[in-house]
Amino acid sequence: MLKSEQTRQRIVNIVTVVAFLSSFALAFYLYKLGIFNDDNVLKSTVEAHPVFGPLLMIGLQIIQVVVPVVPAGILCASAVLIFGPIWGFIYNYIGIVLGSLILFHMGRQYGKPFVMTFVPEKTYNKYLSKVDKGKKFDWFFFWMIFAPVAPDDALVLIASQTRMTYKFFTFSIVIGKIFGVGLYSVAWTFGLEWLKKFL
Repeated sequence: MLKSEQTRQRIVNIVTVVAFLSSFALAFYLYKLGIFNDDNVLKSTVEAHPVFGPLLMIGLQIIQVVVPVVPAGILCASAVLIFGPIWGFIYNYIGIVLGSLILFHMGRQYGKPFVMTFVPEKTYNKYLSKVDKGKKFDWFFFWMIFAPVAPDDALVLIASQTRMTYKFFTFSIVIGKIFGVGLYSVAWTFGLEWLKKFL
């Protein structure tokens, strides 16, 4: 039984590492194409694949969460521009939630050295005192996820180093991201309408 468990764990580790490295490679490739810094390139790519466009957008959002060095703003904005406020919100939401779950699991799987690779020491130390408060940190995390300006990826990785359960983390992300992503989508919708008045 022990050997079987060790084999299963080894397989999980290998799959996780391969998926993470693949995300980095894909992110670099997409960056070279200009998708992450030019919404026109992203729009033309999505429109060229109408069937897989939504899946592409969701996949890009997952990547920008799992690979924290990828800018998120242009993807969220582009989803609203390309698909409209409702479907743009839905695709953003699904991708960000799935990406957050993956990132939390990876942080828990590989520990503090992995977390510190992406979280600045200043940010980690800022929340360290709250981490030691157990359940209080859980609810602190829950409310911070609601805030659009919170460093979500950093908080997800820091939370992975606490005793927070997968159940509570999933609850926090699923509920909290509705507000955060929704607010972002609404802001872009009204922002575009406002800009049209001057064009």
